Amino acid sequence: MAESVVLDPVDLHILRLLQNDARTTYRELAAEVGVAPSTCLDRVARLRRSGVILGHRLRLDPARLGRGLEALLLVQVRPHRRELIGPFVERIRALPESRAFFHLTGPDDYLVHVAVADPTDLQRLVLDEFTSRREVARVETRLIFQQWECGPLMPPGAGGGGPAVTSERPGTSAP
Repeated sequence: MAESVVLDPVDLHILRLLQNDARTTYRELAAEVGVAPSTCLDRVARLRRSGVILGHRLRLDPARLGRGLEALLLVQVRPHRRELIGPFVERIRALPESRAFFHLTGPDDYLVHVAVADPTDLQRLVLDEFTSRREVARVETRLIFQQWECGPLMPPGAGGGGPAVTSERPGTSAP
């Protein structure tokens, strides 16, 4: 398990602001948190080096890319052995439909968030890429009607700083 990093109130404020808008300039960040731009730049660089900030990602609207149906697939793998799991994980991660992939405890081994064009495409994905694999014992499908992102992520006791700024599209609500 990764070791936690000690963060002061200025670090926490910077993280809240960047989680709501990662495009915020150092000048804007510095003005908002009350430090010099060079100090803000140093703090963000330290947060990157320490692994608190992992990167910046561009979020896309799956529906506008022709993938308007999202689902969660609960997958049970049998036997659950390392020599089968490695290739399975790599194959599922490489699928263009895969959005997120989780290894779980409990009766299901994996949870896969997928985005597909329509129900026929979802059926094709389940049959051709999951149940056709010899190590996949069972797949359960759950359609996603609506989703929300929560945020920002803060250390325990630091407070969340309220809800993230959001922009909505039909079927979802996210920052």
